[in-house]
Amino acid sequence: MTDKSSSNAYWAANIRIITICLVIWAIVSYGFGILLRPMLSGIPIGGTDLGFWFAQQGSIIVFIALIFYYAAYMNRLDREFGVDEQ
Repeated sequence: MTDKSSSNAYWAANIRIITICLVIWAIVSYGFGILLRPMLSGIPIGGTDLGFWFAQQGSIIVFIALIFYYAAYMNRLDREFGVDEQ
């Protein structure tokens, strides 16, 4: 693999994982917390309904989980392409 194609593959993988993480976060925070909240209101969780939980806590928890997943994924991707920090 040439240096240019390796660099392009690295950035393509990076942009792909960023897009996937942002879509998941948007679905959870905007979709579940706002748009689908009336549909989720009948499902109890932790003393409140699921729609309220996603709006108040769920989107934050998913965001933090996505941060840790992204960091782990990028560390693996960096090692795979030889751009990791020693």
